[in-house]
Amino acid sequence: MAESVYKVIELVGTSTDSWEKAAAAAIQRAGASLRDLRIAEVVELDMQLEDGKVRAYRARVKVSFKYEGGDG
Repeated sequence: MAESVYKVIELVGTSTDSWEKAAAAAIQRAGASLRDLRIAEVVELDMQLEDGKVRAYRARVKVSFKYEGGDG
């Protein structure tokens, strides 16, 4: 099997409904511009608050994809 290299980036998805939808939003957006997504790991969940109420759910997600970059 040939060796492979994967790049890992961190994204933050948001949703007014849930953490699950926030994480899914991050992956959906990443999939629109990146190829060969492999793994997504939710590393942090938090909420944006306003006047003591939840305004938005946020999910910090690490996403890996196969690296096919050239030099530099």
